[in-house]
Amino acid sequence: MLILKLLLIPGFLLLISLAGKRWGPSVAGWLSGLPVVVGPILFFLAIEQGPAFAAQSAVAALSAMFAMIAFCITYAQVAQRANWPLALTASLSVWAVIAGVLSLIPASLPFSVAAAAIALLASPYLFPTVQPVLSGTAPKSDKLIWRMIAGAALTLVVTMLASTVGERWSGLLAVFPVLGSVMAVFSQQTRGPAFTAALLRATATGMYSFSAFCLVSALTLPSMGLSGFAVGVAVSVAMLGVTKRLLARPLAKAQAQ
Repeated sequence: MLILKLLLIPGFLLLISLAGKRWGPSVAGWLSGLPVVVGPILFFLAIEQGPAFAAQSAVAALSAMFAMIAFCITYAQVAQRANWPLALTASLSVWAVIAGVLSLIPASLPFSVAAAAIALLASPYLFPTVQPVLSGTAPKSDKLIWRMIAGAALTLVVTMLASTVGERWSGLLAVFPVLGSVMAVFSQQTRGPAFTAALLRATATGMYSFSAFCLVSALTLPSMGLSGFAVGVAVSVAMLGVTKRLLARPLAKAQAQ
């Protein structure tokens, strides 16, 4: 399991970096909607704590979409006016405050669905309007290595905490912006704030896939056990295909400008 934790996120970060270099920030951010962090965390929790525990954590993770998308919006907005330390501090503070509030609300699947839906539907109107420069210099190899190391370190910390703080906080921490933090900081450093905003906007679009995985997992794990993860992954990938149409809208708009 440790090897999986150390290799999965860095490998996905490499994939996203190559996608961003080849197709731009929108595709890279869109791909980050796949449940590559929450999926393994919930899987480990199901093995160690049982499917019922993991299902409740999935309910909490679904509500945490609100905090995750708030993180993306805050970072994108602040990055247009300030450097990455301030943008990261502000966005993580927003995530922490919202996650703290969510932890005080009794677990409820209808509430989690409503919170995720509100965040997903409202987010397109809250990001800054930018036109990223796609022809800039790609991140150097040393930057990519540090990006992968940071992703592995954050994943280890989050998974270790998630296994000790109970089902509610396990689900919330599973949606801690591991990928978002690493991608946002290194994108701002290497490609600039406009590229970063486009990346995070696409990340929010990709969260439809993430939310679908959490919802299906919450519904299927109690009755299907670990097999529920296979259903969740299948629905998540299918949803990623559906959101490709949403992704095309900002791309078309940017090209028109």
